[in-house]
Amino acid sequence: MRAVTMYRPNTIENALNDFDRYFESFFGDSVLSPAARIYNRLPAVDVRETEKTYELEMDLPGYEEKNIEVHVDGGSLTIASKQEDSREEKKDGKEEGAYILRERRVNAFNRSFKLPENADSENVTAEFKNGILRLEIKKRAEAQKRSIQINKN
Repeated sequence: MRAVTMYRPNTIENALNDFDRYFESFFGDSVLSPAARIYNRLPAVDVRETEKTYELEMDLPGYEEKNIEVHVDGGSLTIASKQEDSREEKKDGKEEGAYILRERRVNAFNRSFKLPENADSENVTAEFKNGILRLEIKKRAEAQKRSIQINKN
């Protein structure tokens, strides 16, 4: 395996998303897809392979570093976050005002990727700057390309 691939465990949520994509493939835009896009917002990810690393960039505008978790477990990499509801409270502990319309929800996501066999799961670095999470996953030394000199006899 030569690339980082999306890991999708068999869950009811993934099955419903697959069902929605199935409808979209036949009918363009399904009745379910607008709601799925609103409530199942998954951050966009770019994955690039270099000679020595795999580089993953994920757009997380509006997220704070303290709310982002990155875990490596064996051959899978998981990025998750849950933004807490930021309601204003009065000094006496009671909530101030009541919502008439509320479209902004608590943002939560969980994305998992299966790492390639040549990825060094012990050597992953992460940086979060300007709403972009950057991960660098080094390749194992034995898996990296190297030149072999041919000896003359």
